[in-house]
This record gives sequence, structure tokens and C-alpha cells, in this order.
Amino acid sequence: MAELSRTSGVPVATIKYYLREGLLPPGRSVAATQAEYDEAHVRRLRLVRALLVVGGLSVAAARRVVETLDEAPADVAAAVGAAHDALPPPVPALAEGERPERALAAVAALGWDVDPESTGVRQLDAALAAVAEVGLPMRPERLEAYGEAAMRVADVEVRGTPTGSPADAVQYAIVGTVMYEPVMAALRRVAQQHVFRRFSREQ
Repeated sequence: MAELSRTSGVPVATIKYYLREGLLPPGRSVAATQAEYDEAHVRRLRLVRALLVVGGLSVAAARRVVETLDEAPADVAAAVGAAHDALPPPVPALAEGERPERALAAVAALGWDVDPESTGVRQLDAALAAVAEVGLPMRPERLEAYGEAAMRVADVEVRGTPTGSPADAVQYAIVGTVMYEPVMAALRRVAQQHVFRRFSREQ
């Protein structure tokens, strides 16, 4: 474990905590108080640290993510969908017979082919309901602009998805989603700053 700590840069106490929490699989036991760890453990440690420290996930959410990695279905699209299901924010379950009508109307207007039962659709529905409640409903022109931007990003990301194995695809989707969502949010704010400054110079 000391060697794993040196290689990964993660303190021994933190590694033990990750083992207890089920975020890191145990090493191969070679003695009563000794275990062997390999490169897969180093990669998992770095992923867990990224999820917790950079991505800001809770331990429970990170555990769901790594469980998804370990149990990835054979179909890549299904594996990526399972990865998205494991990521926050959580959404309340719909009542029996209830449908995410706002989200379904939005994706229909955009012409997107999606699974109406997916977590992403329910997250979108909750987000659209929240903005409507504060008096900022999604207008068609804003939906079109947001949809075009999201589709351009999604196209780049999906085309870059590894095709070697579902596990690789899931890890790519998780890391990309968790790590790049803060980048997207920051870019949006910086872009707004740029546009405000441009408008002020034009007036």
C-alpha cells in the first residue's frame, strides 16, 4: 500500500478510506498484512480522486459511478446511459402515469431521438420546471440556441468515445461529464463577460 501511495500520490490513510467505502477494490492478498496492487488500482485511485475532489461528487455518488464501471453492460450506449444514471443531480421519481411533459416537448421541438424514461430527460424536466417557477420560462429562441450548443458539444464527445470496450466508454463518459461540466459552466460565464464588454463598447 505504501508503494501504491507513492505511485498515485494519494496518502495511505485516504487509500484505506477508499477501500472501506468500496471505492477501490482490494488488492491481491499475499500475506496476512500485505496485498499487491497493480496499475488498475492506480487508475481507479486517480479516477476516484477526480470524482471526489475535482468533480465534487459525494462518496455515495462516486460509489455508484465506480459500481457502474465495474458492472458495465455489453452495449456501449446502454453503458453510457447507466453511467449518466449514476451521476448527480438526483431527480425525484415520477408518479405512476406521470410524464416529463416539459422535457418531452423541448426535445420534440429540437427533433431529438431520446429515451423518454432516461434520467437525463427527467433532469431536464426538473430544470425547466425550476426556471418556469421563477418567471424565466424557456422561450423557443433560447431553447434553439441552447439545443444547438449542446448538440455540438455532444457530437464532439460521442465521436470521441472509445469503442474498445464498454468499460472504456463508461469511464470516458463519466470523466467527460464530471470534469467538463464545470468547464462548460465557466466558459459560459466568460463568454457572457465578453459579450457584455463588446456591447458596452458598441454603445
